[in-house]
Amino acid sequence: MAETLINSPTLARVVLPEIPPKRYFTIGEVSELCGVKAHVLRYWEQEFEVLAPLKRRGNRRYYQRYEVQLIRHIRELLYEQGFTIAGARSKLELLRSNMPILKLDPTIIGEEETLTELTVAGLHTEILDIARMLDPQNRYTQIDHAHT
Repeated sequence: MAETLINSPTLARVVLPEIPPKRYFTIGEVSELCGVKAHVLRYWEQEFEVLAPLKRRGNRRYYQRYEVQLIRHIRELLYEQGFTIAGARSKLELLRSNMPILKLDPTIIGEEETLTELTVAGLHTEILDIARMLDPQNRYTQIDHAHT
């Protein structure tokens, strides 16, 4: 893949800030978290089909955590590893084709841990706790016992 790399002495590894525990991020926040200007983020949306932030009134973009992680990965491929846009796009597609779970759930991209049985059990417990708060008669608890 020699054609996908750019040899440049200016390529350097940058330490990025920690991603705060939020559900949605504005384009300005993502710009700061990823070290990429807003116009570049908008351009990347055109170049990388997996990058599709939620758009609300006035065409405002709202990125989710996995998209921030994806942008960081794209940034690393382009700015630190020296890939071209086409090369980075190919690399991301290769990653997705080698990891079938990414085809089903793009939120896994960049996460350090995958959904394990333990995580699923924890989510199940949290959902039941929420259901119990919403339904004091415990109809959901009874349904849970019927299906376990």
